[in-house]
Amino acid sequence: MSKLAKRAIDLPEKVEVLFEKDKLKIKGAKGELFLNLKRGINVKIEKDKIYIEKDKKITLAKPFLGLSWSLLKNAIQGVSKGFEKRLLLVGVGFRAQIKGKKLDLQVGCSHPTELDIPEGIEVKIEKATEIILNGIDKMKLGLFAAKIRKIKVPEPYKGKGIRYKEEYVRKKAGKAAKGKGATA
Repeated sequence: MSKLAKRAIDLPEKVEVLFEKDKLKIKGAKGELFLNLKRGINVKIEKDKIYIEKDKKITLAKPFLGLSWSLLKNAIQGVSKGFEKRLLLVGVGFRAQIKGKKLDLQVGCSHPTELDIPEGIEVKIEKATEIILNGIDKMKLGLFAAKIRKIKVPEPYKGKGIRYKEEYVRKKAGKAAKGKGATA
């Protein structure tokens, strides 16, 4: 059994959780999320705590206990506080703009790259080189942030590209610096 699943999940005051068969509905101040659980996983809701248990008859539910616990915890945190990801555009002339429901990125390509902003994700541009993503669904937010980053992954020589704010890009020595001590 998962060590996580043994622990209770704290339920904030303004968050409501409804469990029917294999579906969970989590409603909070920021919005509502729906979560599908694997067959054989049960949710026990008390006043301010939630427990995840497996059905003893169904053995296939055991591997999904920890996953279900994490998904439920993230959903509760999302509808109560929300999630945020920050991306930095590092490079000369790199900038971002919002055009309607699209994110327009100019990151060293011959043409501007446009991405559709998914529903449930709010995009803000702070300066022209910092993108702030907010949302209640952690998985959807992470996938969109990864999609943006994939357009121009930070390169190891100058560090140019799109990266997460807290990400550290390890830089390499160039070809000239590498062979400086060698003689021909």
